[in-house]
Parts: sequence; C-alpha cells; structure tokens
Amino acid sequence: MNKPLQPPRPPGFEGTLPNSLTKHAYHIRHNIIKMLTEAGSGHMGGSLGMADVFTALYFAAASIQPDNPWSPKRDFVYLSNGHICPVWYATLAERGFIRTDELLTLRKLGSRLQGHPIRHCIPGVENTSGSLGQGFSQASGHALALKQQCKPNRVFCLLGDGEMQEGSVWETLWFSAHCNLANMTVIVDRNNMQSEGSTESTLPLEPLEDKLTAFGWRVVHVNGHDLNVLKSVLSEKTDTSLIDTSLSEKPTIILAHTIPNKGVPSIEGDTTWHAKAPTKEQCAQFLQELEESYSPKEGYKLEGSND
Repeated sequence: MNKPLQPPRPPGFEGTLPNSLTKHAYHIRHNIIKMLTEAGSGHMGGSLGMADVFTALYFAAASIQPDNPWSPKRDFVYLSNGHICPVWYATLAERGFIRTDELLTLRKLGSRLQGHPIRHCIPGVENTSGSLGQGFSQASGHALALKQQCKPNRVFCLLGDGEMQEGSVWETLWFSAHCNLANMTVIVDRNNMQSEGSTESTLPLEPLEDKLTAFGWRVVHVNGHDLNVLKSVLSEKTDTSLIDTSLSEKPTIILAHTIPNKGVPSIEGDTTWHAKAPTKEQCAQFLQELEESYSPKEGYKLEGSND
C-alpha cells in the first residue's frame, strides 16, 4: 500500500494555523506536487493556480457533506477544464471524501483517479470531462433542471480561460443568460495560459468582461489567491462593490485572476509548466519552495493533513 501523503512540519511550524483555509490550500498544493511526481505526467500549472479557489469553494461556500456525498440537498460542482483534475482530487481528499493515500494512484492503470475525471469515479465527482466546453454545457443543463423543479441547490462550474476559445462555451453563455440561471456560478481560471502559450497570443479573449456583459452575465473580478475575498464572493455574502445586486436574476461569472504554479516561486507564471510533471529532484525543490512560501514570517503555522 502507498504511504499516506503527509505535508511536512517545517521547523518552527507548531500548533494550528490561524487561518484554516490557508492550511487547507497548503496541503492541497503539497499533495498536487506529490501526485504529479508519482504519476510522471499531468497538468500542474492550473492545478496549483486554482488551489485557493477550490479551497474557498469546498471549505467555505458549497453545501456538501463528505459523509453523504450524493445527498439530494447538495450543491453541485462541475469541472469543465478536466485536465486540472489533480486539484479536484486533492481537494476532495483534503475535505474527507477519499483517503489521501489514494492520490498517489493518479493516472495509473485501474485507478479511480484518471487524467480526466469520470462521473462518480469517486464521491464528489459530478461530471466526466475532457473535451473542453462540455462540462459547462452539462452544468448549465443541470442548473436549468433545478430551476424548473424549484429546487434551492446551487451549481458551480469551473472553466479555463483557454477553454473559452471553444464555440460551445459561448453557446452555453448565451443559453444560460437567456434562461436567467441565477442558481449557477461560473468560476473562470483567468491565468492567461494555455498549452500553446498565452491566451492573448493564441486567440485573444479581451475585452472579456465586455463580451460577457453583452451576453447577459454579471461579471465579478477577484484575486484568485485572496481566500477571504473568494470566500465572500463564492458565498454571495459581499457588498455591491463586488456584485451588483440589481442583476440578481442573471447568472454570475467570476473571473479569478490566478498565477500558474502559485506557491512555487521558481516556476510561477511559467507557461512551459502547463502540462508537465516534476522529476523527483524537482519535487524536493518545489516542496521546499512551497514550505518557504508559507513561512512563519507570514504568520502561518502548519500541521499534518488527513490520512
């Protein structure tokens, strides 16, 4: 059996973390690096970059029950850019849906944790995704069904910015606004990166906010690494400077401005790490950098993660 993943306890890091969300984000990033190293392949840039968004979503916003993952009262989370599933798997493990040691089976033959998620492969995974754009369409259809049945569940959909070059994404944006799917929140990983390089040099998205507003969405910009702001916006407990409440019947799209490989300074923002796994030597280096980025001078005190 693989040994459980245990984030280290750096010297001087004693007790519990004052901000528990930061602690969870640290554990998730630590496990992503270990997973991809063991697998030898995968998408690390977006996975590390979205760790804070997933932390805020699963620990502060979405109504979910790890001990009852398919509860009909749950909120639904769809991952449309399925290639960043390492952050989804690591978050579900940190939240208690699966054991942490299973993360080391990523992309292995017979594993439940494949390189793109498969619906119900593990508790908490709501959709199969791989072909970009399809997860968003699935989420939109689900939100419409919930609205027609007058059910209070919310639908969250994670979307990549490079994914927004798909025509089906714009069809779904149009459809969702037309149906006034205010029960759906889309979070776009606006890291300006895709496999070919930058989004703006490949197929420009800007002026993105103007386009989304024209399609009938309310648009919110956030720092995708500010856990307090993410918690507030995803919970919709915020002021009108962030969300215009006069647009309450429109679906919301959050442009989360993130940095690829966030937490590992030597490769932050490096597009060559969009779809690359570390060697064992790089893994040791990256984990050391990660520890230092959550250093005591920032007031963080870390403890071990779940088995």
